[in-house]
Amino acid sequence: MDPHTTTLRRARLGVFGGFATSGFVMGAWAAALPSVDARLGLGEARLGTALLLIQLVAVATMYAAGKLADRITTRALLRRTGPAAQLVLLAPAIAPTYETLLACAVVYGVGVGFVEVGLNAHSVELERRYERPIVSSFHGLWSLGGAAAGALTSLGLTIGLGSQAMLAITAIACAALFAAFTRPLLPPPGHATGPGGDAPARTARIGALLLAAVFVLGLGSHLIESGAIDWANLHAARVLDADDALAPLSYTVFGCAMTAFRLAGDPIRARLGPGRALMAAAVLATAGYALVLLSGQAGGLPLAWTGWLLAGSGIAVMVPVLFSAMGEAGATPSNLALISISGSSGLLLGPAAVGYIAEATDLTAGLMVPALLALIIAVAGPVTMRRLLHRPTPGEESARRESTLIR
Repeated sequence: MDPHTTTLRRARLGVFGGFATSGFVMGAWAAALPSVDARLGLGEARLGTALLLIQLVAVATMYAAGKLADRITTRALLRRTGPAAQLVLLAPAIAPTYETLLACAVVYGVGVGFVEVGLNAHSVELERRYERPIVSSFHGLWSLGGAAAGALTSLGLTIGLGSQAMLAITAIACAALFAAFTRPLLPPPGHATGPGGDAPARTARIGALLLAAVFVLGLGSHLIESGAIDWANLHAARVLDADDALAPLSYTVFGCAMTAFRLAGDPIRARLGPGRALMAAAVLATAGYALVLLSGQAGGLPLAWTGWLLAGSGIAVMVPVLFSAMGEAGATPSNLALISISGSSGLLLGPAAVGYIAEATDLTAGLMVPALLALIIAVAGPVTMRRLLHRPTPGEESARRESTLIR
């Protein structure tokens, strides 16, 4: 086999493993929250503060992580910080007090910021070398890792393993796995120019307005996603009067659709191109939210589940398209970090945006926010992608050809 091809395939397996491991750690942390809450007697407010602190520190760290990756490469960033970030999961397992847990949350947030930026930027660089879309499937592996962590945590507690023991085992195992997965990542930039070699990554200066537009698209995409994550089950319970056994299935439908389309989304993006793929994704999300909003008037849970299925299918593709397009445009890791920052910011702001409107009116009105954002992205997304990649519209291309003929 061509050594360049071997290098690419090994690096791709490494990135798959890194995403899956990172998702598993996040899922294990989420699954352990009830036991951490009970052991330390936290309550909703103090637990919420710890969770908020993780996200705020992660957002604050991401741009610095991107600038560091610009200097030392994403491979070096992941190899130096990734295993330690997974090992920090030991902290909530052994934290004796709430104050200690807060200090651990700060360290964990730093780790989340470095790993997320490193993995996303390295996946984009790998896609450049492959010269075809592959980023979406990495995000699908992250989701599968989180789901697997929840299932294994449940199994471990069922057979008698304590929550602290589960967290400790997960932290040590995932730190070792992450260190192994980062070994075959793409080598540092050198002088070779083969398709899988270690040629310097192509970079380009992207204007501030375009970076701001991509940031807003990323923020909107995650605000739309947070509408499902935080409110799908509550909508089923409060608006549709679903019982306790059926209400949680709303997010399950959404999550399964999003994971499936992330795993299968790369060929779709390859066929449609970034502009049309983003528009199709946003239209699906808009249609999905429209059905959810209508389900309160007629159709009930079946219509709402259909809506969440469509919304999850569309949202799955949005963020991978942004990363892929930025990579194709020659973005640096610090440029790509802006998408990660927008994502975490959207997931932080989304619940509040919907919640405040729902408090003043009702939840149906609150869910109009992500529906409208999806519609805006359907219109603005393709325009931004064309400007980012300097691709003319068919009309502009025809005009250019006519002008050339006249000259």
